[in-house]
Amino acid sequence: MTTHTDDTTTAEHASELPVRLEWAKHAPEVYKAMIRLDTAARRGVDPTLFELVKIRASQINRCALCIDMHSKDALAAGESVERIIQLSAWEESRHFYTEKELAALELTEAVTVLTDGFVPDEVYERAAEHFDEPELAQLIAVITVINAWNRFGVTCRMTPGHYRPGQHG
Repeated sequence: MTTHTDDTTTAEHASELPVRLEWAKHAPEVYKAMIRLDTAARRGVDPTLFELVKIRASQINRCALCIDMHSKDALAAGESVERIIQLSAWEESRHFYTEKELAALELTEAVTVLTDGFVPDEVYERAAEHFDEPELAQLIAVITVINAWNRFGVTCRMTPGHYRPGQHG
């Protein structure tokens, strides 16, 4: 449907899909535990890398709320629009990222999409070349936590578009 005002034509946006379940309200202890887990996972992880990993996993899982939230947080922290836009095609846009970021993105995809039932040795080894063991453990924790958040967001159909940078952190 279009709306006509003066000499311009603007399209109306589709209505928001309703949230299926306000899970945090009904499972507050689980929500609080997730917040604690998220806080623990981020310790020692570069803030830029933290957001890139969260955005990429959320793209794969199609979690609109998390894509919205972490893109806004990344932008507010100084990340470029270009690097965020290119994340969905990072393999063809490698020159936008450091080798360390590429290893983290590759690991993010392998951990997020376990269709083969495992993380390939070469992917893990590439990440291990760029991260020492404590860093790698934290990175795996970040990837695991965002995947859990994505499952809540997608299943409960959490609505994107209303988040303000820093709102939850």
